[in-house]
Amino acid sequence: MRRRLDFLRRLRRAEGCGLPSQQNPRYSWLRGLSLAVVVPLTASAMAGAPEPAGLATSRTDLTPKDLARVIGITRPTKDFSKPEQFEPMQGGAGTSRKDPNKDAFSQSSANITFEEEGTFKLGNALFRKNWVSSPSSTQASDGLGPLFNERACQNCHLKDGRGRPPEGDSGTTSMFLRLARQASTDEERAALAARKVLNFPDPVYGSQLQDLAVPGLRGEGRMRVEYQEQKVTLPDGTVVWLRKPSYSVDDLANGPLDPHTTLSPRMTPPMIGLGLVEQIAPADILAHADPDDRNSDGISGKPNIVRDGQSGELTLGRFGWKAQTPSIRQQAADAFAGDIGISTPEVPNHWGDCTAAEKTCLAMPNGVQERLGPVEAPPPVMDLVTFYSQNLAVPARRDLDEPDVLAGKKLFYDMGCISCHTPKFVTRRGTPNKAQAFQLIWPYSDFLLHDMGPGLADGQAVGEATGSEWRTPPLWGSGLTQTVNGNSFFLHDGRARTLAEAILWHGGEGQKARDRFAAADAADRDALVKFLESF
Repeated sequence: MRRRLDFLRRLRRAEGCGLPSQQNPRYSWLRGLSLAVVVPLTASAMAGAPEPAGLATSRTDLTPKDLARVIGITRPTKDFSKPEQFEPMQGGAGTSRKDPNKDAFSQSSANITFEEEGTFKLGNALFRKNWVSSPSSTQASDGLGPLFNERACQNCHLKDGRGRPPEGDSGTTSMFLRLARQASTDEERAALAARKVLNFPDPVYGSQLQDLAVPGLRGEGRMRVEYQEQKVTLPDGTVVWLRKPSYSVDDLANGPLDPHTTLSPRMTPPMIGLGLVEQIAPADILAHADPDDRNSDGISGKPNIVRDGQSGELTLGRFGWKAQTPSIRQQAADAFAGDIGISTPEVPNHWGDCTAAEKTCLAMPNGVQERLGPVEAPPPVMDLVTFYSQNLAVPARRDLDEPDVLAGKKLFYDMGCISCHTPKFVTRRGTPNKAQAFQLIWPYSDFLLHDMGPGLADGQAVGEATGSEWRTPPLWGSGLTQTVNGNSFFLHDGRARTLAEAILWHGGEGQKARDRFAAADAADRDALVKFLESF
């Protein structure tokens, strides 16, 4: 109990001076604890040290009866002779049961009301809306840029699905470069310690490279990617070619980047299931954390603890490749600002990612309309886009009773993949988002950060995430990427062209599972991939 209280006191102190450094966090008591162990951490045990809601270590939304049900149904299976109960409905009651076609990621949650379906469609229209530069006759649609990567959300999240890396001079439609550097002054280090920032932008080009600009302004530069093919020979003699990317920027508009600026490519992930991820109880995610690997299993997942942009409270990062964003609304606001250059109540800068050094950018007209309020995308726009993003349904699983899929599932478990790819959660009961409340979901992710080794490292720290740590991505939708997007690119930068390549890129904490996959015979490797393709 003392360790629990110490943990909570540290969280409380972090409100003013920051959490302990990421080299020495102390959350390991949570790993592997059942909810039955976490729940007794009640207010009486925490007198004088209230938990931040976003880091709650107990499921106060559940009755003892509910708790027992949740513990039982989320326990990893040991029976691989048949599909588990409810397994096809990987998104709970909201799972889309429509035929898997090119619109498979664009369906609404099956359990929203008729009225909510109308709200979803309005949000979809705004998600697809092309913004234009100011001034414009379409006053409710202007404000683009001045610097931007795309004109509409849908242009990056193609068919609400996965992006693709650029090839040759094709541009960066659905992948962009994050720009960041480490703290260089005592003031900056203090801001990091207090969780006021995640890292620091390039002093001239900001936190993201925008390759497009409105008329009268020049884009910041162009991202270039080159691939080096690497031959990998598996123990059975099978040869696999992996492509290792290298990134650079040319045609820079305002001189060179700061020498300490790092480049991190980020491909857009699928939009499905986000509302469900948002409603996983913090206690259930924290229960899998073991940053010091005290159980010596080689897996040391840790949460990215960030500040909520609106409340200022410490909370869990859940979204983004580095788990740097706590909510869907904040993710949408950040994308409006960085990708399109549109101001919102959450990020009210009318000039998007323009820096003080980009004076021409700052002087360009914006799209604020007095009758609509002080920002270019007012609260009703954010409400609709957020609702749409929360209710993009997860498609139903397929072929679960096929022998090779069942065999692949057993291999996935036996190889240790579920140490990071946690199969099941039950979402919070008390959420106002009724469609996502108390749902059994199957994301196959722990939503924690894991060191994936030097091969996948980008060298860019983001909050608690080091340059080699990445959030475990959910697996749902993986098998429909080709159907929806007409291509299959995986990992944060799309370097993997197949699911097998994605596995073979695993290093660090994923090295043992990767090596077991590589050492398996061809039939077993194919079966495991078939299992992944059933998502």
